[in-house]
Amino acid sequence: TAMGNWTRINEFILMSFSSLPTEIQSLLFLTFLTVYLVTLLGNSLIILVTLADPMLHSPMYFFLRNLSFLEIGFNLVIVPKMLGTLLAQDTTISFLGCATQMYFFFFFGVAECFLLATMAYDRYVAICSPLHYPVIMNQRTRAKLAAASWFPGFPVATVQTTWLFSFPFCGTNKVNHFFCDSPPVLRLVCADTALFEIYAIVGTILVVMVPCLLILCSYTLIAAAILKIPSAKGKHKAFSTCSSHLLVVSFFYISSSLTYFRPKSNNSPDSKKLLSLSYTVVTPMLNPIIYSLRNSEVKNALSRTFHRVLALRNCIL
Repeated sequence: TAMGNWTRINEFILMSFSSLPTEIQSLLFLTFLTVYLVTLLGNSLIILVTLADPMLHSPMYFFLRNLSFLEIGFNLVIVPKMLGTLLAQDTTISFLGCATQMYFFFFFGVAECFLLATMAYDRYVAICSPLHYPVIMNQRTRAKLAAASWFPGFPVATVQTTWLFSFPFCGTNKVNHFFCDSPPVLRLVCADTALFEIYAIVGTILVVMVPCLLILCSYTLIAAAILKIPSAKGKHKAFSTCSSHLLVVSFFYISSSLTYFRPKSNNSPDSKKLLSLSYTVVTPMLNPIIYSLRNSEVKNALSRTFHRVLALRNCIL
């Protein structure tokens, strides 16, 4: 309906990968469906095993369990709709649906940034103060740290989403992306968005850079502590407890930073879609794989759980 020079938009159209041939879209659907199922299965296994196995009731695995919850939520917000656009060509999303998707995307994304910083602090305490580690990272402290990691997502998501969707939209309702991310939706606004853009840039810098600096500080202190360990075996053991987390942090921060901090001249929609896929679809799948394949404790726990399930099944039969 017309409102002066503005048009009230009741729904958006997600362009997704509509420019690609149907055969390629079908291949992408099968690929993303496989990745989605592996992500759900892998992260669910991490949650179940770290809960079921008493050997994994340490703070490190408590935070890993939180990360897996985040990754499942992150995927549920974005991937099902993307699969729908590829399979059924259902590219429409309601105004409220778009706002909801953006809200939870920001919430889970911000929470993951801070949780990764919390996990780095946990590794710092474990390596630099091993004797005091159980006392420092007691149940109450780890619960507070987890809550502090999840909480910033609420105000950031609320302010950014509410502000953006309070603007008038006009002209096209086509969002050139596979989900309702802020930059492509912002391009459809018919108003001066300079103040919002300043807020968005400052907010992104704080949300990404503050946890990143905390991670760098933690790992600088960890590296200094590892170098002081006299035996090569001790150094390797200390480093192995951090390597999985470092890989996860690298995947997440490199892809998200390239997406949101690149110059506009290089910020083509297609390249942005590819980069967005890396941290919204690929990284959540890689996290449980990295932690299982590079961690003997998780592999042993998976084996123990598997054998317990088999034994229980044999008893029932």
